Amino acid sequence: MEPRTPGQAGNLALATTASVTAFWAWTIIAPLSARYTDILDLNPTQTSVLVAMPVFVGSLGRIVAGALTDRFGGRKMFTAVLLAAAPAVLLVAMAGMMESYVLLVACAFLLGVAGTVFAVGIPFVSPWYHPSRRGFATGVFGAGMGGTALSAFLTPRLVGWIGYLPTHLLVAALLVGVAALVWFRMREAPDWQPNRNPVVPKLVAAAKLRVTWEMCFLYAIVFGGFVSFSNYLPTYLRDIYAMDPTGAGTRTAGFALAAVIARPIGGVIADKIGSKPVVLLSLAAVAVLAFVVNLRPDGEIPAGLTFLAMAGALGLGTGGVFAWVGTSSPPERVGAVTGIVSAAGGLGGYFPPLIMGATYDAEENSYAIGLLLLVGTALVAFAYTLIFLKGDRRKVPVSR
Repeated sequence: MEPRTPGQAGNLALATTASVTAFWAWTIIAPLSARYTDILDLNPTQTSVLVAMPVFVGSLGRIVAGALTDRFGGRKMFTAVLLAAAPAVLLVAMAGMMESYVLLVACAFLLGVAGTVFAVGIPFVSPWYHPSRRGFATGVFGAGMGGTALSAFLTPRLVGWIGYLPTHLLVAALLVGVAALVWFRMREAPDWQPNRNPVVPKLVAAAKLRVTWEMCFLYAIVFGGFVSFSNYLPTYLRDIYAMDPTGAGTRTAGFALAAVIARPIGGVIADKIGSKPVVLLSLAAVAVLAFVVNLRPDGEIPAGLTFLAMAGALGLGTGGVFAWVGTSSPPERVGAVTGIVSAAGGLGGYFPPLIMGATYDAEENSYAIGLLLLVGTALVAFAYTLIFLKGDRRKVPVSR
């Protein structure tokens, strides 16, 4: 058994808590998309833009957040992200109360800062754990995307119970409270040292690595698929299955929870047998299940099981890919590579909702084009991984 570093479990728990909270804030618009669509009389494309905007900004911001974490450490960066997200949540509430679509999109842009939390957590938790357990550690931290499940389940209910503005005030207060907890309780790994090299050259150096772009491609599919499904599923369920916001939110929460549970499992399995088999299984399952979703399985149980299986496949893939990042990235580049790869994952979640909205066939009530594009993309990724990637490149410590 590998030696354990005192404090690693507590700091992993703090990092995961920060991630859960930030993910809730980051996805607070999606569960209320039906409300915004009705109040503002939005068409599918406008709804897609609104839902996707925080994803877009949060994705690009991860590039910088990962590099800054190498320099300033996770404690400072977690605190900064959480505190910056709190006023953004309040501005979204203000725009919603003013019933201004343009202002709401602008505030959704600012809300994207919450999505950068992922690029902070991976380089923070990695030095706490031995390389043989980093798949587990990054998988557990990645389960912080369960904030999406909380958002989908609780946000529409809280709006119904306590009101629209109080719900956003509650989430903002939670962000500030967790930021205080992180500031006073979190600490860096004992062997962590700040990397004070200029950020831009670090990003350029990371961008020159082949592994960076290979992992970007894979993560854009598996994590991007999770983000896009989690954000657009309430709209999809409303259009295809005529569900009300609360019912759609409950099922979206179940989808997100299944992916959250599967992610650390994917990381642990990757620790045992390598990342390549995990990623191949994930991509094959995504291709098959996306085709099944396109067939619109009828009935609560067939449809529900299909979406839960899709969530599990995407969750396994996200755990597998980031375990792969941990064993393939040069030690001095882990933060920068993480930022770029996680940005690609976020961008992978940005475009599908736009495509779904733009290709929606109102006459046939069909999202076939968007779903079949996902099938084709997953098959291409499967073939590339099978033929060109040779598995984990090294099994040595990844630390900064």
